[in-house]
Amino acid sequence: MTGDLRSACWRKSTFSGDTGNCVEVASNLPGLRAVRDSKVPAGPALAVSPAEWSAFVTGLKDGTLNA
Repeated sequence: MTGDLRSACWRKSTFSGDTGNCVEVASNLPGLRAVRDSKVPAGPALAVSPAEWSAFVTGLKDGTLNA
């Protein structure tokens, strides 16, 4: 999935601590969710559909996926 991320509004995970291992998510883009490493904001981003993102987050919360 590809999309134009220039208008993305990135937010850092509330679970990110001071260790530098931070993830940022953009959810303001129609039809996709984007994820990137906060240490490399100009680097690559992973873009998925809202349904794929929801399944991923649900899997993390219910333990079917391990972080």
